[in-house]
Amino acid sequence: MIGFILGTSEGKKILKMMNRHTDKIVVSTATEYGGELLKEYKVAHLNTKPLDKDGLIDLIKNFNITVLVDASHPYATEVSKNAMQSAKDSKIAYIRYEREGVLSSSDYKNIIKIQGYNELKEVLEEIDGNILNTTGSRNIGNILKLNCRNRIIHRILPSSKILQEVLDLGVDIQDVIAIKGPVGYELNKGFIDQYNAKAIITKDSGTVGGTLEKLKSAIDRDIKLIVIDKPKMNYGDTFYNETELVEHLIKKYNF
Repeated sequence: MIGFILGTSEGKKILKMMNRHTDKIVVSTATEYGGELLKEYKVAHLNTKPLDKDGLIDLIKNFNITVLVDASHPYATEVSKNAMQSAKDSKIAYIRYEREGVLSSSDYKNIIKIQGYNELKEVLEEIDGNILNTTGSRNIGNILKLNCRNRIIHRILPSSKILQEVLDLGVDIQDVIAIKGPVGYELNKGFIDQYNAKAIITKDSGTVGGTLEKLKSAIDRDIKLIVIDKPKMNYGDTFYNETELVEHLIKKYNF
C-alpha cells in the first residue's frame, strides 16, 4: 500500500495518474473539504482529519503502507516534519513532492520578502492604507496579534466552519472575503480596487497557487507584494514534477 498526504491541487493529478496502475492507495488530507475534492478517485482509504506523528504511524501500521509520499502544502512544515518522522519511526520510505515557488526570479521593485509574521508589523507600519491578506485563515491569528493600525481584509475559503472561526477571532465580517482560490488576475485587481488596498500579503505558493496573478495585479496597481518566505527544509528524496513522481513510484515499488 502507498500512502499520500495531499494538501495541494496537484493531488488530483497525482491520484488520476496513480489510478491507471493501482488503487492500493491510502490518502490523508487535513480537512473534510480536501477529502471531498478527491472522492472521485479509487483509494483503499481516505482520511479527512489532521493527523499528528502518532496518527500517521497508526495509519502506516493499519494499512501496511510501505512508502509515504508527502505532497502537503509548501508551507505546511509541521505536517512534513511529522510525515518524515513517522516514516523514519515506521522504517518505510519517505518521498516529498514539492511545488516550486515563482517569485525568486521577479525583479518587481515593490516585492518585500520577510521570514515570518514576526517581521510583518515593521513592514506594515511603513504602509499607509488597507492590506489584502491572502495567506489563509490559519494565519489570521498571527496577524491579529500584531495589533497593526492598518485595516486588513482577509481572503478565506468559503466554508461556514472557517468563517465562524475567523469571526470568533474578532474579525469584522466586513473584513472577510470568502472565495475558493486560486483567484485570477482580474478578480485580484478587482479586490485591490474595491478595498483600496496598498499591499497584498501572500505566500509564494507557485504557479497553480495563483501567485503570478497576485504579482501581476500588484504590478498593475503599483502596490506592494509582501511575501512570507517558505521555511527551508531538508526533505531528502524530492520530486518537482507529478509525472516523474508517479513513474518513480510505479517503477521502484511495483504498484
